[in-house]
Amino acid sequence: MNKCRKTFTVAILAVLSTVQSGLSAQSFDAKSSSSGDIWIAGRWSVEVDKVDPGTVSLDPAFAAAIYENLLDELAKTKRFKQVFRSGDRGAGGAHDLLILKTTVQHYTPGSETRRAVTTVSGATKLNVRSELCTPQGKVVLERVVNGNVRFFGGNLRATHNLARNVADAIQHSPLPQPEPALSESLH
Repeated sequence: MNKCRKTFTVAILAVLSTVQSGLSAQSFDAKSSSSGDIWIAGRWSVEVDKVDPGTVSLDPAFAAAIYENLLDELAKTKRFKQVFRSGDRGAGGAHDLLILKTTVQHYTPGSETRRAVTTVSGATKLNVRSELCTPQGKVVLERVVNGNVRFFGGNLRATHNLARNVADAIQHSPLPQPEPALSESLH
């Protein structure tokens, strides 16, 4: 009888585990579909343009790392309905689209070795101008943002810190309300 109870308990736990993972998948799908083509009042979508190195000699790995980190950090803010990559065909149909343009203004490469030896030198520093623009080119938000690694961490950590600071600046800045699409305003 004791063996039967153990088998029954294991079976119940397996069923509960399956049901719970099914519920997790359903809530994820619901989140995905709600951020799809359905218009959510007062929320923009954003397309992240490739990082412009400006006049700075920037390693292509840094530009790519800034870009990828921006995509991740902007998605984490949940401020936007959708975060599109540059050139994404889906962004073309979004009537409530902003475009994030990032231009590097200053870059100091830094040295991981010097940071490990001393705390007063070797910092990697980035300074960028970020603009949120409408597809027509109207700037709705402009910020100058810094990112750096002063003590511990690899040089590319500065790109993560920069992207987090850009996303934070956008998160805490007022944006105008997107105008409803023509078809929505007729209903």
